Amino acid sequence: MSRIFLAIAAALGGISVILGAFASHALKDRLSERALEIWETGTKYQMYHALALILVSLLLNYLSNSSSSTPLIISGYSFIAGIVLFSGSLYALSLSGIKVLGAITPLGGVAFITGWICLTIAALNME
Repeated sequence: MSRIFLAIAAALGGISVILGAFASHALKDRLSERALEIWETGTKYQMYHALALILVSLLLNYLSNSSSSTPLIISGYSFIAGIVLFSGSLYALSLSGIKVLGAITPLGGVAFITGWICLTIAALNME
C-alpha cells in the first residue's frame, strides 16, 4: 500500500503543478479573476494533500504491521478522496460556472478532515 500511495501522491503533486501552470497561462484570459482564485484554491489543497499522502506512504513503510497501519490506510484513502472531491469540484466550478458544483466541495473537506483525524490516531498509536 505504501508504494501505491507514494505513486498516487507523486502523480497528484505533479498534476497540481501542471494545473497551476495551465491556469496561469491558458486560462488567465479566459476565466474571471474569481474563477482563477477558486482554481488556485483547488491546486493549493491538491498539493498540500499530495504531500500529506507522501507522509502517509512513508509512515506506512516505516510502521508496517503495526497498530497504526489501519488508520494510516484510511487517512491515505481519505486524502485521495478529498483531492478528487474538493479540488475536482473547484476545477469544475471554475471552468463551468455551475454553482451547484460548489455543494460537492464540502464533502471533499470532510474527507480531508477525516484523513487528518486518522493520521492523528495513527500517531497516537505508534509504538
